[in-house]
Amino acid sequence: MSTFDKRRDGFESKFAHDETLKFKAAARRNKLLGFWAADKLGLSGPEAEAYAKSVVVADLQEAGDDDVFRKVRADFDAKGVAQSDHQIRHSMDELMATAIEQIRSEA
Repeated sequence: MSTFDKRRDGFESKFAHDETLKFKAAARRNKLLGFWAADKLGLSGPEAEAYAKSVVVADLQEAGDDDVFRKVRADFDAKGVAQSDHQIRHSMDELMATAIEQIRSEA
């Protein structure tokens, strides 16, 4: 195997690893966001767990975070929860940082 092949394989391996970490971090963030939103919605126990899972599943609708945001926004609007778009997005950003730290600490 040439040096070029080794470097290529190394970059491919790193890319695959990074993409896996991004996916795990997004899923973890969505679950944390689900629990955060469930608390705002007055849900607890199994209802909160089910809601958190529904937020994770919502992310499978399209690429990016907009599908998750729209779900939480719609649920808040339906239940009259007073959270601005900025507050929801800010929580999403904070929880992504938390998710990344949690995943890094597990590795």
